[in-house]
Parts: sequence; C-alpha cells; structure tokens
Amino acid sequence: MNTKLPRQLGFWSATILVLASAFGAVSAAAQENPVKIGAVTFLSGAAAGPFGVPARNGAEIIVEAMNAGQLPAPYTAKGLGGAPVQLAFTDEAGGTTKQVNEYRNLVQRDNVDMVIGYISSGDCLAVAPLADELKKLTVFFDCGTPRIFEDASYKYLFRTGATATMDSVAAALYVTELKPSLKKYAGINQNYSWGQDSWNDFEAAMKVLKPGVEAATSQMPKLLAGQYGAEISTLLTSHADVVHTSFWGGDAEALILQGAPRGLFQKSTVVMTAGEPTLVRLGSQVPDGTVIGARGPFDVFAPDTELNRWFRKAYEDRYGVVPSYPAYKMAQAILGVKSAWEKAQAANDGKRPSEDQVIAAFEHLSFEGPGGKVEMALGKGHQAMQGTAYGIAKNAGGKITMVNVKTYPATKVTPPDGVKSDEWIKSGFKAGK
Repeated sequence: MNTKLPRQLGFWSATILVLASAFGAVSAAAQENPVKIGAVTFLSGAAAGPFGVPARNGAEIIVEAMNAGQLPAPYTAKGLGGAPVQLAFTDEAGGTTKQVNEYRNLVQRDNVDMVIGYISSGDCLAVAPLADELKKLTVFFDCGTPRIFEDASYKYLFRTGATATMDSVAAALYVTELKPSLKKYAGINQNYSWGQDSWNDFEAAMKVLKPGVEAATSQMPKLLAGQYGAEISTLLTSHADVVHTSFWGGDAEALILQGAPRGLFQKSTVVMTAGEPTLVRLGSQVPDGTVIGARGPFDVFAPDTELNRWFRKAYEDRYGVVPSYPAYKMAQAILGVKSAWEKAQAANDGKRPSEDQVIAAFEHLSFEGPGGKVEMALGKGHQAMQGTAYGIAKNAGGKITMVNVKTYPATKVTPPDGVKSDEWIKSGFKAGK
C-alpha cells in the first residue's frame, strides 16, 4: 500500500482550498459594492393605490432591468456604473413628523447611499433641510411646490420633476384657449402647500390671461378628507365655467365619483392638473369633457421613443396595467441618478465616484427619461424643467381616449432660473434677461 497517497491528497486539497480562497478574494474585489437607495413612497392609505404603489412598481421595473443590463440606450451599462442597486422602501404615510424621523432612520440607522422619494409637498418641505444637515444625496421625484428651490438653496437635494407652476400656468393657457368667452372660474384644492401653490398660480395666471374674469369660489378642504359634498354644492351654485383642481390620489378619484352623479362635470369644465392616474384606475368613469393633465409628458402624453415603449411594455407585462405618471416620475428620478453617477464615474477615470462628484455631475444635467428630455436648469441646477400637456377625456366605446391634446414647452410654462413663480406670472410670463 502507498502510504504517501493520503499525505499527497492532503497537500493537493490544501492547495485547492488556498487557490479557491484566493480566487474568491479576487472575485469579491472585482465586484462593486452595492448602492443602497432608500425609496420613499405611499405604501398604505388613500394615496397608495393611485400614487404610491405605481411609483414603487416603476422603481422595481427600472432597477431590476438596470441591474441586469437590460435597459435601452443610453442606459445599457449594468447598475450604477457597474455597481448593483438595492432598494429599501419606506412608507410615506403618516405625516411630516413621521417622515422626518423615517428620513433620519434611513440615513443614520440604515446607512443608505442616497434617498429617492416623496409625493406630498408637505413631506418635501419638511425633509428638504435634512438633506444638507445630514449631508446625504436626496432626490425628490414628484412633489410639486415651487418653494423648495425658490425659497432656499441646497447642495445635497435635487428634484427631477417639474413644479406646480408648470401645471397651473399650462392649465390656464389651455382653458382660456378652450373657452375664450368664459366668465367665471372656481377651484377645489387641498389645504396644504401643493393645493395652495397650485391654486395661487392658476388664479394669478388667469388674471394675466383673462383680467376681467371672476374667481367665483376657492374651496380648500383638508388633504385626503375623502368626502366633498359641501364643497361640490358650493361649486355647483357658483355657476363657474371652469373648475380648477390639483386633487391627486384618492381625493381625485373621490371628486369624480361624488361630483359626476351630481352634475358637476356637466355644468362646469373641470380641469384636473394631476388627473391622469384616474384614467388608469377609473377608466370610463372619468366624465367626458374633463380636462386632464399628467404633471408632465407622461403616460398618454409621453413621446414615442424606444425608452418609453420599453418602459410601458415592461410595466404592463409585469402588473397588467399601463404605468401612470407616478411610475414615470419615479423611473425618471432613478435614471437621472444613473446619468449623474456614470457621468461622474467617467470623469473619475472609471472609478466609483464620491458623493460630491455625483452631486457636481447632477447639477445642470440633461438626461433622457421615458417622458423625454429633462433639464436640471432651475434652482442652480438642482431643479428639473420639463414641458407638459393637457387633453380632454372622451369615452369611445367604453374606452377613455384623449382628444384636443396640446403640448407646452418648458420655457413657456416655467419661470427663468432665479425668478420666483408668483413674480414671473404677475409680470406677464416675461422671460429672464
């Protein structure tokens, strides 16, 4: 019997283990550390179904394809410059105090690399100062109040969606062209920053475009109140030709379901600046003649591009419905981060960029989203500028279509950088010097 064989086997086993360990170490070194993103959206409550869940779904679709290297050009590189992305979702429900605490937890306890989130303008106003306080890259994907960057300046904070000024100015342009002889307009908006800003900008724009037209009433119910019988009665008795509303989520659906049977949508032209998700969820229940916006060129207003076609198909294949604008805007935010990250990485000789390098690359960035080109042109390069569109809902054989669609370029419905929205509107929409 060969007594050397076990000893030789032991030698080779040890050698294989050493080589395997070394190979594993090299492979691990070659692998990029993941980028952990705290993603905040409504996952419970009245805003979850129409807004929060589509946003979450949009994030999952984009990140899954991004990590697999399956996004269309110009986003074919895997992950963020090769680094895989991990999403950590947080529920936006619960109010501003809770969201401030949750943001701190994401940064200080969960050690996320960045935060992307927030639908409510109230939450955005509360969270905004924390980005610079905690020095964490933060991207707002939806909330619309223009006060974020008009009243303050931030290093670590960006917003990849346009402000409410764009929505309200475009709405005023649309209805004054649609109804040149209108004599009265009214509003029903939620009584917090988004609703107040939306109504103020719409009313100011109407005073410029139709100085002799009367504002009949402005109803300001509580956010997510859900029941609007008294407000609808007031709107009906106002005999307004046009009713402006920036209601979103469950409130937008409730207004349709409660107002349509009482004739509100027949007696007045209702302009829903954030109404597009109701087309996806309510379909033919959306009354004929309702003017619908999508807070940008999203869903039915999106351009026919490879990226948009891919996104719609991937989303519909996964979830069985077309993506509404919250999904588009979340996807847009993630692609903005990817563009900034990879621009910074290219300037860093292909090495993983620092947070400061990503921030520098993000400022004044232009990038493509499924809704088209996005320009980070306002707020010293931290606030997006994008065009929008409006159309009229029409029931065709039980299917809702959009007719009389009009698009508005960003420069026509957005103030120049450094000019506050209210001042720009009151000046008659004058361009900057």
